[in-house]
Amino acid sequence: MSQDGLPDIKTPFFSSLVTLFASSSTLVCCAIPALLVSLGAGAALASLVAVFPQIVWISENKEIIFLISTVLMLIGGIVQWRNRYAPCPIDPKLRQACLRTRKFSLGIYLISLALLMIGGWFAFIQPLL
Repeated sequence: MSQDGLPDIKTPFFSSLVTLFASSSTLVCCAIPALLVSLGAGAALASLVAVFPQIVWISENKEIIFLISTVLMLIGGIVQWRNRYAPCPIDPKLRQACLRTRKFSLGIYLISLALLMIGGWFAFIQPLL
């Protein structure tokens, strides 16, 4: 936390949440619609688009969505890498909390990376096959 009480952008946990949000947008644009159609749930996809028409805009602009998501993932990866050996407090309880948060943050980042790859597969590679 910064001095004003807001999350510090340099913390790995905050950067992991941002990357998770960014990579999940790639799922909305590409992976979920492709999955629904491949499972024969075209009607469910039509209902989803009727309720959330923004999905069409996201799908039409998938290149920009992936560019922004990839840049955010790179920034998140750099923050994770830089903070991998950052000092933790001396107090044993705070030190354990710091180490747990660091591991949790890395897990979120890796899940985000996997989501970005899945979305990229369905957006750019799968249509070519």
